[in-house]
Amino acid sequence: MPLRSAPEGRPRLLVVDDDALIADTLAFALGAEFEVHACESRLHAIELLRQLPEPPQLALVDLGLPPKPHAPDEGFKLIADLLAHSPGMRIFVLSGQNDAAHARHARALGAAEFVAKPCDPAALKKILARALAVRDAELSHAGGAQELIGQSPALMKLKSQLAQFADSPYPVLIEGESGSGKELVARSLHGLSARSDKPYFALNCAAIAPTLVEPTLFGYAKGAFTGAVANKTGYFEDASDGTLFLDEIGELPLEMQAKLLRVLENGEYQRVGETSSHVSRARIIAASNRDLRQEVRNGAFRADLYHRLSVFTLGVPPLRDMESDKLLLLEHFRRCYAEQSAVQPFSLDDAAERRWLAYPFPGNVRELRNIVIRLTTKHAGRRLGSADLEPEFDLASDAQREPPPGDGDVIEQALRHLERSRGVRLDEMLQSLERGYIEAALKLTRGNVSQAAKLLGVNRTTLYSRMNQPEAKDH
Repeated sequence: MPLRSAPEGRPRLLVVDDDALIADTLAFALGAEFEVHACESRLHAIELLRQLPEPPQLALVDLGLPPKPHAPDEGFKLIADLLAHSPGMRIFVLSGQNDAAHARHARALGAAEFVAKPCDPAALKKILARALAVRDAELSHAGGAQELIGQSPALMKLKSQLAQFADSPYPVLIEGESGSGKELVARSLHGLSARSDKPYFALNCAAIAPTLVEPTLFGYAKGAFTGAVANKTGYFEDASDGTLFLDEIGELPLEMQAKLLRVLENGEYQRVGETSSHVSRARIIAASNRDLRQEVRNGAFRADLYHRLSVFTLGVPPLRDMESDKLLLLEHFRRCYAEQSAVQPFSLDDAAERRWLAYPFPGNVRELRNIVIRLTTKHAGRRLGSADLEPEFDLASDAQREPPPGDGDVIEQALRHLERSRGVRLDEMLQSLERGYIEAALKLTRGNVSQAAKLLGVNRTTLYSRMNQPEAKDH
């Protein structure tokens, strides 16, 4: 698929759509403002990203991608892949599958917004320009040290561990769900240590081609491979006696795991193409959103490397366990984005505040931040009720958090949903609730409709019929 490049220095935009005509049209319409990289599948997009020297700042992603172009599964997977590759990327879902449940789930995964096809190019340019401005403002605001916001017991425990482990020379393994802020924890660990004035280097192991990991970490000698025209230091050498953060360590190839283990054991490594040894004094911090213990059991991660990395282990709590910290984060981001946009911040009434606290935020802090950005854009200066929040929340997440009720708690759960849906007509509320359970069942069964029907206690034809019902429009 053709690549249309904008003049040097223009922001980069990734377009992923299996319809060549749509992808080429977008590349043509947006090529004057953006350097456009077009792909037709999730695997092609991942391969391309690993080849680019810098990841695109923005992405337009279709949900219906091969090998299942009539289902959103590949698009959902791609959103997670892109954010693992580049957590700061702003992703917009541009799709003909404009079901509101799909939109909510895409945003819960970390997408900034859902834009239905067809979309006017001028309107799309404005959306992308606004997202780029927010991203640039965030980067500028993050120039100084960022703090971990919250006072919940779970976060206070993490802060205590950070202070306890900061000055140790031993490796630290940070575990946590996607969007929970593992890189911020790594930076905090470096900033609290006696190494804070020393270099800090970070490598995202999911964002680099496997063949490039070794020369990037260890450096290489002139002539070691095609294109090696001069000696080049690697991250271990550049980090010196500072900190080296290896994000998404679970993506590291097994052969590289063995070489990393040797560095952790005695500090020694070799540049690619050299026989002489160098010694690293860098402190290693690693992070993963995978269960590395399970990866060890599956043979995908070395047990000896896991034990070396996990001398100290920090668990970043999911937002659902952080209680009233959800309100502190709301206030922080609300003030931040209102200032950036030069508008008055929105506020929540009592019912909306209770709904905010009740929502589990499956996408963690990243999802919360994106919701605040959208609410600031759409409702600046307004006082919002719980009905204003419902379009922003992933109902399937609520359904998973609250399993199908038994005889004893039907009334209690019905009252809870009535409270959350105040101001919404009963038929719309029931339809939304039903759709949430269907989405949750399909997610739990990995899209297997027959198994989902058994889980919900209906036959398969009934489930198909319910899945194909048009969704009530939000008011």
